Amino acid sequence: MDIEELSDLIKQHGKTIYGFCYRLTGNKADSDDLYQETFLKAMEVRHKMDMNQNPKGFLISIVIRLRKNKRRKFAWRQRIAPSTELNEAVDKVCCTNEETTPEEAVLSNELRSMIQAAIDRLDDKLRIPLLMYYTAEMSVDEVSLALRIPPGTVKSRLFKARKVMKKILEVESP
Repeated sequence: MDIEELSDLIKQHGKTIYGFCYRLTGNKADSDDLYQETFLKAMEVRHKMDMNQNPKGFLISIVIRLRKNKRRKFAWRQRIAPSTELNEAVDKVCCTNEETTPEEAVLSNELRSMIQAAIDRLDDKLRIPLLMYYTAEMSVDEVSLALRIPPGTVKSRLFKARKVMKKILEVESP
């Protein structure tokens, strides 16, 4: 694979990968960094990538490995020299179109934040396949190839994640 094919791959799957990065990290700054690191890593290992063998799954697996490494390094640093976390306010821009009323936009935004909070409470084993399946719109087979686990395991993790999400959302909703 050459640079032009990688550029086409970015054009083709860039939005999906960025959306997955954002869902995984939860804020714009970290997702920007993870997105950039993903394609830098893809540049390094482009000779291993086969365009016929699920390139989106390959990129998602790079995202997951980079995120795991970053979290592992952070945990290690926290054990050595704990630091206080900075609470950064994330600017939320509500995307409203002309057809929706302000009330619908507020309810939609509230529902999104409840769902995101429920997703954030999931364990990585359940959260990552869930995000890959729904956010990155990958099939069960693509998720299993990217995570290197059997398709049946992906299906059971999706089922468990939905079940846990349902419990969380039922408790939190009025």
